[in-house]
Amino acid sequence: MKKFFNNRLNDIKESYNELVHKVSWPTKSELANSTIVVMVASIIASLVIWIIDWCINVVMHYVYNAAA
Repeated sequence: MKKFFNNRLNDIKESYNELVHKVSWPTKSELANSTIVVMVASIIASLVIWIIDWCINVVMHYVYNAAA
């Protein structure tokens, strides 16, 4: 049981060491630029999906009216 907890403690120490000394964290300007890119891409993807949905809705409206 003691070995189990020592292994977990060692894992936590290694994770901390990696996060503090080995990870390359972005600067504030890099983070801001990445955020803007993600927001623009999300808006574009939303618009594309909305346009496709609207087109399918129009087509289905005509199909249902033609069948009735």
